[in-house]
Amino acid sequence: MKIAIIDYDSKEAKAVLRSLQGFGFNPVLTSNAEEIRAADKVIFPGGGEAQDGMKALKEKKLDDVILSLNQPVLGICLGMHLMCRQSEEGDTQCLGIFRVNVKKFIAPSPEIKILEVGWNTISKLKGPLFKSVPEKAAVYYVHSFYPELDAYTSAVTDYIHPYSAALSYENFHGVQFHPETSGVAGEFVFRNFLSL
Repeated sequence: MKIAIIDYDSKEAKAVLRSLQGFGFNPVLTSNAEEIRAADKVIFPGGGEAQDGMKALKEKKLDDVILSLNQPVLGICLGMHLMCRQSEEGDTQCLGIFRVNVKKFIAPSPEIKILEVGWNTISKLKGPLFKSVPEKAAVYYVHSFYPELDAYTSAVTDYIHPYSAALSYENFHGVQFHPETSGVAGEFVFRNFLSL
């Protein structure tokens, strides 16, 4: 199986690469359009800022490549944000695969941080990514922006308020958490995605 990890200068791409290698897979980190199109599975990693991410995709001409993909695609954190319609981070117009907006957390009181860092649970799980993942499984987050709840929502997390922990539409899937640092639940998500 050919697994392509999209290389657009993402801060988390190498962590995803190492994680998949640790599970016995042999992915390639690439920005080559033909290599991405020829892959059986494509992973769109996270890490970074939305405006810079979209700029990098356009400079590498990867925005159109992603939109053209018919095989399973998994966006992680910022990768999922860039698959949404619009992000409040830098007022960024994104790819629009998920017709969902990405919002910034607003703290209801000064003692609550607007950056969610650490473990939280996922619930209302549906779809193939979450096969064998138990309700209320713990996964790892680092983010201060979140995708809204929508018909595309396939998992929910509550931090300040409920938001989409995962989205799915046709061959495109996204998770707000980081499977590469989410232990057993993260491994299930990766293996489920790679078995699609």
